[in-house]
Order: sequence, then structure tokens, then C-alpha cells
Amino acid sequence: MRHAHRKDETGRGVGCRQILTLTPQPAGTGGSLRIVFPEGPGRYVPGGGYSGSGDVGFISGSDLNLHEPGAVRALLEVALIHGWRPKERRPVEIDGWPLLDAAVAMRANAADPEGT
Repeated sequence: MRHAHRKDETGRGVGCRQILTLTPQPAGTGGSLRIVFPEGPGRYVPGGGYSGSGDVGFISGSDLNLHEPGAVRALLEVALIHGWRPKERRPVEIDGWPLLDAAVAMRANAADPEGT
């Protein structure tokens, strides 16, 4: 997991992004998956300040900490459901925001499979 910025036309870093990179194991068995969470209206990504490292979420909704194995596992499962194929040889980059709510729900169900 890493924090990065886009570059504007002058080369200055703008626009925070949190990038989670998953690589199939053993090495060489497929291309990596980069799940990118760019900042935007109604969203937060860490950049110092009030949020912790790895936190991504909607201001008034779902959130995950990308340092937590359960969060990473849930994002991986949702990416697979949405069509990522780990055996493809090329790296794939996808927007993480459409995956977030489903990953949070999947993680909650894994923590409490009885729904109690």
C-alpha cells in the first residue's frame, strides 16, 4: 500500500491517491492488481491530518483501513466478483470506490456470519 499524487501540467503533485497493490503468489503466476482510491468530493484518503494511514472512505458512509488484512481480503474478493482475473499476465488498475461498499458489507458478514 502506498500514497501517491497525480501531477498537474507543471509537474507539481496534486490529488492524493491511496494505492493498494496485490500480486498473485507464487511470483510470476499473474499480473498485479492495483486498487486506486483517488480523493474526490465526499471521499477521504490519508494525507496526514485527521485520518490514519491507510484509511479510505466516504465522508458519510463506508470506510476501510487498507493496512488491515480483512479489508484487503474483502477488496480482493469483490475485485474477483467484478471480473479481475489473477492469471492474466498484465497488471490491472481499477478504481476502488465502486468496490468499497461491497467490501465493507463482505467484511461485516465474515465477522458475523449469523447476522446477529
